[in-house]
Amino acid sequence: MECPFCNFLGDSLAKVIIENKHCLFMQYYDGIPEGSGLIIPKAHRETVFNLTAIEWEATYNLLNEAKMLIDQQLHPDGYNIGWNVGKVGGQEVFHAHLHIVPRYSDELYSGKGIRYWLKKPENKRKRIE
Repeated sequence: MECPFCNFLGDSLAKVIIENKHCLFMQYYDGIPEGSGLIIPKAHRETVFNLTAIEWEATYNLLNEAKMLIDQQLHPDGYNIGWNVGKVGGQEVFHAHLHIVPRYSDELYSGKGIRYWLKKPENKRKRIE
């Protein structure tokens, strides 16, 4: 199966906004909080754990550029930033990508962070001794 993020050029729901030598920032328009996007390494890396030190630095730099751009254009009230790793971790495309989700105070789930769903009683696991 061909990787949808290798040599990504954009489509009707996604557009490359900024990039550097090692990664790109793509925003997508699918109804989740406005300004949401992904930072994707240009080289195929299955997970964040496979990134090189140079790719980590390039991701960090692009994250800060993307935040400045989103802040200027949309003025969000907060952010969720995160990696999904592996099928059980919610990774659907097995090419590493960092989610950037601007958050707004008027959202239904305002104030609910990445771990909100994980802390629900029905998701608690018994401690393994």
